[in-house]
Amino acid sequence: MRVRESDMSDQKQRLARQFIESIPHSRALGMVLDQIEDGTATISMPYDTRFVGDPETGVIHGGAVSALMDTCGGAAVMSHPTAPTATATIDLRIDYMRPATPGQRITARAECYNVTRSVAFVRATAVDEDSARPVATATGAFTVERAPGTKS
Repeated sequence: MRVRESDMSDQKQRLARQFIESIPHSRALGMVLDQIEDGTATISMPYDTRFVGDPETGVIHGGAVSALMDTCGGAAVMSHPTAPTATATIDLRIDYMRPATPGQRITARAECYNVTRSVAFVRATAVDEDSARPVATATGAFTVERAPGTKS
């Protein structure tokens, strides 16, 4: 049986959504999958005072931003056309450019730009609603697990 490309794309999107929704910290942070395409993902999270890192300024903790970018990177890998079935973070480097503006939603966009037999490489950017400048950027490497019999 041959699977149409659009059916495969829908299946990847469902898998990526399930991947995100199954991670407890993603649910706790209120992450929402805004968009997913072949090798790219956009995920956002609302401002939440529970995740403030500095009570004096109201700025969200860098760990919450890190979790958002990591999850977005994993979703980008899961949606890549080479059809990985699972992934895990090997390495993630985050550069914080500025504090996110208190009260604003943070959105991460990740692109899986290269996939080898066992490793996927990702770039990501996080912005808030004042998105003229990034809040953070990231580069990462993720494992690639494929279904048995799938070509790399």
